[in-house]
Amino acid sequence: MTQDPQYKIRIKDLSFYYFGDFQALDGVTLDIQPHEIFGLMGPSKSGKSTLLRVLNRMCDLIVGVRMTGGVWLDEEDILAPDCDVVGLRRRVGLVLSRPTPLPRSIYENLALAPRLAGKKGRGTLDELVEASLKAAQLWGEVKDRLHDSALKLSGGQQQRLCLARTLAMEPEVILLDEPTSGLDPISTAKIEATLLNLKNDYTIVLVSNNTKQIARATDRVAFLLMSHIIEIGDTKQVFTVPANKKTDDYISGRFG
Repeated sequence: MTQDPQYKIRIKDLSFYYFGDFQALDGVTLDIQPHEIFGLMGPSKSGKSTLLRVLNRMCDLIVGVRMTGGVWLDEEDILAPDCDVVGLRRRVGLVLSRPTPLPRSIYENLALAPRLAGKKGRGTLDELVEASLKAAQLWGEVKDRLHDSALKLSGGQQQRLCLARTLAMEPEVILLDEPTSGLDPISTAKIEATLLNLKNDYTIVLVSNNTKQIARATDRVAFLLMSHIIEIGDTKQVFTVPANKKTDDYISGRFG
């Protein structure tokens, strides 16, 4: 398939099954543009997190799954048997809902993976660590304690550290699965402000059950319900004049 250059990611007729017959995604088709924050919203078990894991092939780690349809990153078919999955995961980073810092120093949390990927030299790693922490708006809070344990950071700081750790791998796309789940309002606001700055350099896909967060933080949004895409559009339009009554019911809090 020839990729339209206006799209960073193109998904066509994607269906996904767990354990042979449980269908988590049913014929999903959507496009994600470069340098946008694309939101995925919907109630629990609608397929949002599954879709994220398809985009960097983390779904491969689950036994008994199968897929049909296609997914392209730029012009590369990422579901092809010869896809370089390790390289794909460097290009498409994933930040999960629960922060999982390594039981190492703040510095080593960011430097370890780039070092294993071949980046050598203390100067190079120092620059990468600083740039990643600045991009995640964490540098000012930790610059004098880089060799302290990352486990001493607050929950909100740990989540921004995990985002910085993803940025240290220099990805093109950042996937975020409920990145502010369980965080206080101040930490949530810092994460959202960080995302707005990052979209100048990255394409971002944000999963959130918080419709207010989707309304604040995304440029376009898709509403998923029971494995299907119900509606896709500019976030402002979807939230003010939804085309589908189910979308209106969901964002109005009538279910979900």
